[in-house]
This record gives sequence, structure tokens and C-alpha cells, in this order.
Amino acid sequence: MNVLNLYSGVGGNRKLWKNCKVVAVESNEKIARVYQRLHPNDEVVIGDAHEYLREHFSEFDFIWSSPPFQTHSHVAKATRRKVRRYPDMRLYEEILFLQHFFEGDFVVENVSPFYEPLIKPTKRVGRHLFWSNFDFDADNVKKPRNFISMANLEAKKAWMDWLGIHYEENIYHNGNHCPAKVLRNCVHPEIGRQIFEYKTKNRSATDE
Repeated sequence: MNVLNLYSGVGGNRKLWKNCKVVAVESNEKIARVYQRLHPNDEVVIGDAHEYLREHFSEFDFIWSSPPFQTHSHVAKATRRKVRRYPDMRLYEEILFLQHFFEGDFVVENVSPFYEPLIKPTKRVGRHLFWSNFDFDADNVKKPRNFISMANLEAKKAWMDWLGIHYEENIYHNGNHCPAKVLRNCVHPEIGRQIFEYKTKNRSATDE
């Protein structure tokens, strides 16, 4: 099965996927290098995931998109008076695009927003919302206490141990000085596995 993994990060959602050929798209070169080392058999594209989706969507059977559009988050609302940013509507552009033009199966994931979602999500799992064209079952993997407040190398180690994703580099993304930020954005591999396997198993049963 040909899979497109957009805004791949270091590959939290993808870590436990099996029996698939994956193209991963990540804009940050340092993050992409870590992903490639962790997933050497995947094709990694360094570029704009939003545009890659528009240009290549028809080449895939399954698409997972985890756009890092934190402008929808509760934290973004709390800092809105200082930052003064519009919520990034590319989140809904991708959902609508996939709903109406993609013939395969898809998942779009984002954090729970500070407002009622403009498009009703298919499922909520923990702090994550998922929009997809299939229903699924997935159990939340609860984080140990104090993870959110930690913003140092100790936090990075704690997140890596919890996710089962380990690398040596300290990646500071988009001006953020927390080495755990990239890991904090990950979907837990177990949730990614449950969703992926739920669909692939049901797809196999339908094909039979």
C-alpha cells in the first residue's frame, strides 16, 4: 500500500506501521534527517507538505496529514493579544480537499482547538482530533504527569522514552528553545498503529 505521511516530523504516528511503502514530507531539514535515519526504507521529501498534497495526492492509497497549525490551539488563544495571528485555515483546506477529491483513505490530525471545530471531527483521542473518511477505534495513551511543564534536556529524554523514539540531536524548531518541542508534537506510535491497522484490516476484509 502506498502511503503519504505529511508533516512527518520524526515519525511518531508512522513508527509502528507495517507492510506499506511510505513517502514522508517534512519541511525542516534537520527533522527530516532524523526521520530518514529512523525510517531508512521510507522516501523522505524535504519540502512544503501542503503543496505536495495538492500535486501528488492521486499517487497514494492512504494519506495521513498532521499539519503543525498550532494557531488553532488553546495556547495560541492565550497569547493572541501579543502575537496577533490569524488561525491557519490550511487545516480545513486539506480536510475539504481530501473529502472531495481523494479516492483513497485519509486521516488529518490536529490538536483540539480553542473553538468549536468548523468541520466536525470523526474522532477525538486524548488531546488530538482526527478527521477521516472512515470510522475507527483507538485508545488514548496517557502521558505521565509533568510532561507539559518540562522544557529542557530532561524533558526530551522523558518524551523519547515515552514515545520509543530516540535520537541524539537537539532540534530547536521555529525559534522554540525547547529540545522536546518536536517530540511533543508527535502522535503516540500506538495510536498511529491502532488507526492504521484498523483501516488496513477492514480494507483487507472488504477486498475478500
